[in-house]
Amino acid sequence: MAQVVGNDPESIRRHYLSHEASVKSIGTLYLLGAIIMIPVGFFIMLAPLFSQQEELGIRVVMGVMGLLYFSLGLLQAFTAVSLWKLRPWARIVAIILSVIGLIGFPIGTLISAYFLYLLLSEKGQMVFSPGYQQVVAQTPHIKYKTSIIVWIFLGLLICLIAFAVVATVVGG
Repeated sequence: MAQVVGNDPESIRRHYLSHEASVKSIGTLYLLGAIIMIPVGFFIMLAPLFSQQEELGIRVVMGVMGLLYFSLGLLQAFTAVSLWKLRPWARIVAIILSVIGLIGFPIGTLISAYFLYLLLSEKGQMVFSPGYQQVVAQTPHIKYKTSIIVWIFLGLLICLIAFAVVATVVGG
């Protein structure tokens, strides 16, 4: 078991709080992926129904691909919510998704490797343990405070994404 500073629940929670927040941020990223994958999968699944020109084989492949995207999106959404609640089964699913994500070289590999570190490290094991669940239940008043720098970078990222979407739509 990981080395802990103090034996009381507050000391334990404070020791693991930043790792807990990092694990929960994986859930946030999975939710963002789900927000994209669910509607994309739905539209890919339905596209062959409205197209008369495509071959049957292409229509079947599109339907299967759409169903795959839709299903993975739902899995990501359920995993995201369960990671926020630190459910042990979500850790296993996130590990599997992260291993699959390793093939997305180079960015997907880096992100997935970091996720695997967070989930498989001693601190990751502790955060998902039943003992830590009791610590969280005893210390609901302890919250992780996100740095203003992180909020600024998040705002810049959102602006950049919005600019890219507008440029794509307007630029045609």
